[in-house]
Amino acid sequence: MEITADMKKQRNLSNTLVALLGIAALSLCFSTSSLAAEYVSVTKDGVNIRSGPTTTDEIYWEVFKDFPLKVTQRKDGWAKTQDFEGDTGWIYAPLLSKKKTVIVKVKKANLRVGPGKKYEVAASALYGVVFFPGKKDGEWLQVTHTDGTKGWVHNSLVWP
Repeated sequence: MEITADMKKQRNLSNTLVALLGIAALSLCFSTSSLAAEYVSVTKDGVNIRSGPTTTDEIYWEVFKDFPLKVTQRKDGWAKTQDFEGDTGWIYAPLLSKKKTVIVKVKKANLRVGPGKKYEVAASALYGVVFFPGKKDGEWLQVTHTDGTKGWVHNSLVWP
């Protein structure tokens, strides 16, 4: 069988199309995987986390001001969220703030006067206590509590 000029053009076009589709697929994979997670905090005390995105859906639990959440989905003015324990539920989106907070995810975390274990312990914080994050130094995060307590905590002890 003789290969004609038209057959060569068609083969080149097919190879180009396959290459472009491959590049597009890879671009899509990298763009979605590199999107940063959206972390938010609650704007006031007594906010309900619900089973669905309406006020008639079952209330799962209640959260307090500054409680950190991860947004996993948005729908009709609501946000599906996940907390530091992995529990999920829906919250009315206007009750969320972009203000960053972190929560202690271990039984007890030491807050140190500097970024490292060699520094003196300034205070301790129990599971579920919320802080405002400050500067970072390696794997250490400077945090401040609403009562004014400050210190450095290893980032493995808080979420997110």
